[in-house]
Amino acid sequence: MFRRNVPVYLFTGFLESGKTSFILDSLSQDYFNTGERTLLIVCEEGEIEYDTKELVNKNVYVEYVNEEKDLTPGLLKKFDASSKPKRVLIEYNGMWKIESIMEEIYPQTWEIAQIISMVDYGTYGMYWSNMRSMLMDQLSLSDMIIFNRCDETTKRNELRRNIKLFNKKAQIAYDFVEGFDGDQMAEELPYNIDADEIDIEDDDFGIFYMDAMENPDKYDGKNVHFNGLFFRPSNYPMNRFVPGRFAMTCCADDITYLGLICNTESDVDFEERQWISVNAQIKSEYVKDYRDKGPVLYLKDIKAGTRPEDDLVYF
Repeated sequence: MFRRNVPVYLFTGFLESGKTSFILDSLSQDYFNTGERTLLIVCEEGEIEYDTKELVNKNVYVEYVNEEKDLTPGLLKKFDASSKPKRVLIEYNGMWKIESIMEEIYPQTWEIAQIISMVDYGTYGMYWSNMRSMLMDQLSLSDMIIFNRCDETTKRNELRRNIKLFNKKAQIAYDFVEGFDGDQMAEELPYNIDADEIDIEDDDFGIFYMDAMENPDKYDGKNVHFNGLFFRPSNYPMNRFVPGRFAMTCCADDITYLGLICNTESDVDFEERQWISVNAQIKSEYVKDYRDKGPVLYLKDIKAGTRPEDDLVYF
């Protein structure tokens, strides 16, 4: 019988980040384990081991892949033929490149349903400071990122801002000693969002950009003022441009432009990358360039701006 739409749940994270524990806990929950035939592919073995006999009783069948080079379309096709799963769970090796496990490698009937990343809060600071590129590679495609082993000192706003810089779509949650907590804490914004005009200081542009991109409806109808660069893509008309700032996402060689689309009633023209002062009203609209609903600026006033002492945005 021809099978369709076998969902693949991909679990990423470095060694000892808690992937195995999370998978076992999920498989013990009635909402997740409803008895369907499940293939569990394990690419990394930590301190906690899987009891394959016990898992078989739950209709879960385990296969191991020890080397990245062995993870091929042919091997996954073989696993598919032998197990005929209704769903697939993959515990991925944190030191392997995430590109090696994306869509192209799967059998035709498999498709990624969710990418879940586990992060040990105790070691996150070390990875962020010393191995940021590798950490960002692990988390950049995640649908959900779970920080575990958190405590009362956990700086949730700081973690959230770091992640949202390079992964806007990810849901973020925290696993404390006292229990699991979704990301429901309100963002502590450094500006007054209820002011007649939201005045964004130079150091706060990155926070404003990420919060507005993530929550465009919250800013719908708001007036805003900020200092930024003038930039107009070559395919834009003279009555549209993208004011913004450059942000350092990883290192001096990894710079990203953070900009918001701005519409104007008449043509506006400044020199490329000239500093400007923008006053605009924000509307929450679907825009093709965003590929989603997002904040669109409608210009009220523009004039030459002043270059900040440090023209980069940092997180």
